[in-house]
Amino acid sequence: MSSPPFNIGVIGYGMSAKVFHIPLILSVLTFKLHAIVQRTPKEGDDCGKDHPGVASYRTSDELIADDAVYVVVVTTTPDSHFELAKKALESGKHVVVEKPFTPTSQEAFELIEISKKTGRLLTVYQNRRWDADFVTLSHLIKSHTLGRIAEFETHFDRYRPEPAAGGGWKTRPTPGGGAIYDLGTHLIDQVVTIFGLPKKITGFSGTQRENNTNGYEDSCTVLLHYADGMLATVKCAVVSLEEEQLRFWVRGVKGSYKKFHLDVQEDQLKAGCKPGDEGYGIEPEDHHGTLTTMVDGKPTKKVQSTVQPPPTYTTFYMLLGDAIQGKGNVPVNPEDAANVIRLIELGRKSSQEGRTLDV
Repeated sequence: MSSPPFNIGVIGYGMSAKVFHIPLILSVLTFKLHAIVQRTPKEGDDCGKDHPGVASYRTSDELIADDAVYVVVVTTTPDSHFELAKKALESGKHVVVEKPFTPTSQEAFELIEISKKTGRLLTVYQNRRWDADFVTLSHLIKSHTLGRIAEFETHFDRYRPEPAAGGGWKTRPTPGGGAIYDLGTHLIDQVVTIFGLPKKITGFSGTQRENNTNGYEDSCTVLLHYADGMLATVKCAVVSLEEEQLRFWVRGVKGSYKKFHLDVQEDQLKAGCKPGDEGYGIEPEDHHGTLTTMVDGKPTKKVQSTVQPPPTYTTFYMLLGDAIQGKGNVPVNPEDAANVIRLIELGRKSSQEGRTLDV
């Protein structure tokens, strides 16, 4: 076993790498950013200039062949995840795969078997397990503050009735593409993290945009039916014109929790705020959720403060560092991530066939 700091190589230099991985890697002392793959650097977008002293490669093969690289982080498009992760594992590297894990559950479970055979760690970057509002809600559920949960709604809705200018892979039908893979994987993962796998699934995956000529599935609604009668609704919409977008609405027999607005970390990271900076991860008070319970026989609403100190996405890499040193499990069990992909496949099949399916 090597000793920390462990050298990390990042394959890909798009938004995922720049916003969600590299800033976190640089903030965790267990790791050292050693290399980046960027196929075509250009003026104003050059990993070598952005990170002097870090090796800059043009191909993934070069990075994987670098004996100094101990951990490979795959941040490329979903249709490339399987081959890159497979090659890295078989070359003796630990591997982090950006979500969605792989386009198919068969590929995901095959990677898990390769991980076991090679003795290398494999995990998937489901960073929204460390959204402050999700952690707050998890505490409310686990402490039985809400009682038995009857309905759980989780939303990632936006008002984007026109496709993004410039296109890109997130606007074209590709393996592992579409809203259900892109955003739905976060929301389904959160539900399964709390409640486990459902008994049945009903899916609706399609488009809400009028200007959609290529069949890209820009929206989805997935109903997860549980054996105890609970219904979880996962919803990603692009036609949702609201002053405040609903994030969570959870109803239990003892209380309800409602939350608007997304976790602040993504916007902060995009704006250049880094882990450790003042205010990082701290949600403004007017974005806190509300908790409604019975007080003296009447429904009574109060502000439910977000957990303090807030969790941050750096937790993923901190846990990964511990796992490499034999001090715990990987931050996201790859079997959990593979089961999320299986639910996505079933959700799309349900949508295509117009029926509810057993899980």
